[in-house]
Amino acid sequence: MPIFESWLDRTGRAHPPDPSPAQSVRASHERFLPKLATVLAEGYGWRQLQADAMAGLTVAVVALPLAMALGIASGASPDKGLITAIVAGFLISLLGGSRVQIGGPTGAFVVVVFSVIAKHGYDGLVLATLLAGIILVIAGYSRLGGLIRYIPAPVVTGFTAGIAVIIATTQIMDLAGLSIPDAPADFLPRWQAYYQTASTFDGPTLLLGLGCLAMILLLRRFAPKLPAYLLVIMMAVLAVRLGGLDVATIGSRFPALPAGIPMPSLPSFGLEKLVEVLPAAFTIAFLAGIEALLSAVVADGMTGYRHRSNQELVAQGVANAGSALFGGLPATGAIARTATNVRSGGTSPIAGMVHALALLLFVLFASDLMKLVPMAALAAVLLMVAWGMSEAGRFVSLLRISADDRAVLLITFGLTVLVDLTVAIGVGVTLASLMFMARMARTVQISTLSDDIAEEPGQREGLPEGVEVFRITGPFFFGVAGELVEVLKRIDRPPRAIILRMEEVPYLDSSGLVALAELRRQCARLGSAVILCTSEDDLLGRLAHIEAHGPAAPLVLAESFEQALVLAAGV
Repeated sequence: MPIFESWLDRTGRAHPPDPSPAQSVRASHERFLPKLATVLAEGYGWRQLQADAMAGLTVAVVALPLAMALGIASGASPDKGLITAIVAGFLISLLGGSRVQIGGPTGAFVVVVFSVIAKHGYDGLVLATLLAGIILVIAGYSRLGGLIRYIPAPVVTGFTAGIAVIIATTQIMDLAGLSIPDAPADFLPRWQAYYQTASTFDGPTLLLGLGCLAMILLLRRFAPKLPAYLLVIMMAVLAVRLGGLDVATIGSRFPALPAGIPMPSLPSFGLEKLVEVLPAAFTIAFLAGIEALLSAVVADGMTGYRHRSNQELVAQGVANAGSALFGGLPATGAIARTATNVRSGGTSPIAGMVHALALLLFVLFASDLMKLVPMAALAAVLLMVAWGMSEAGRFVSLLRISADDRAVLLITFGLTVLVDLTVAIGVGVTLASLMFMARMARTVQISTLSDDIAEEPGQREGLPEGVEVFRITGPFFFGVAGELVEVLKRIDRPPRAIILRMEEVPYLDSSGLVALAELRRQCARLGSAVILCTSEDDLLGRLAHIEAHGPAAPLVLAESFEQALVLAAGV
């Protein structure tokens, strides 16, 4: 007996007898329907609840050390990571467009969060996260979820690998117990500081960190189903307590950790502060959208279901805004935790909600335990997180594909590590787009009949005297628009009419329209008429919007080449 009976079946909306306008409207609304509502409408039973509860608890065990470690790595404190996993994780599952997505803090945000805190303080980060949430909600309701898949793979892999390198770099200090009062945030200065303070390393801390790293690798190799991170942290706590090791712990690093969950509040800000953090807000929103939808796609592949990308963006936006109100960090879909959820038997958003509630119980009743966790153990966990993020195999494979992809990958990677993530994404996407347009331009052909005759003799037969034919094959956009007038210059004698064949042009942008207008002006100077063969009925209307600079030749539209020949004969 289902716990929740399907109200859709009772109202007859689940299986309408035949397609109708009302059904189309309903389908549109379902794009913004949380998957939780769909699951409950299908009927949700005790067996599903038991499976989801076990999966949620399993994910909570994995998420607990990660949330603390990511909070510290981001330049905040472990409680901020836990608050994010609780608030954002619950809202992402409650409102999300994926059945099994698990949300929370992720390694992708570490670099951005650290930078924002350094520049604008923690209040600036909270404001940027709140703005990012609003941006994501707007993006979702603007149906931009489908556009995320057009971000090139070399860009995503490049900045993800760059973030992984930075995360790994920041953990060297805690792993080795180096004494650096003010560790530089930038990559090269930080390594310079490591070199200068290498003699300050702490032997017990280094041995503990390396031991934790080795234990994680062994558990993953021989007992992959066990929660390696949590087990290793527990063993590290016992080793420190029983061995009396004098190493840095969360408690010594953060002696005044608050207990419980704070009350929600809006960050204080002015217009100037809002403008300052707006670029960071867009970066956070961009990363959250990409990571969430990538994770949702991975989940689709594991479960066979399909996520609702726009609703997922809306949920990510609400979750980030909610996290900001509670003083948390930015959040998104976590691929590794989502995969753990699926492998543990999670089938609905209830599992993600159980995971968040389990973390809440830990914060309310056992938060003092996290003060015992050695920093070296968390550093070992984050080094493994960084290795997983790096996607070394994909990085190497992309290096072998083409020179263009290799350039985009390495430039995005280098800028992420050495300059700034925002710059890296902007340059990477722009460079990839330019290279794609260059490749597209090379596929477009603009030829005259003389060019075609060289390949297929006899084409001039039946062509009226004084008529020349141009043919464009492929998208006619700004990358090739300038070549049209250049082709016109190849003609020895000015023709009385030019037939421009555009039947094989799938796309015509504004630059192509400008090129057509320029062709008409050139033809007016030569005394030639222009006949267009195209199926685009509104082309004349679109050309009318292009401002004319001087007289333009008459323009006639023809539906076929045969009709164009008839029209050319009468010119």
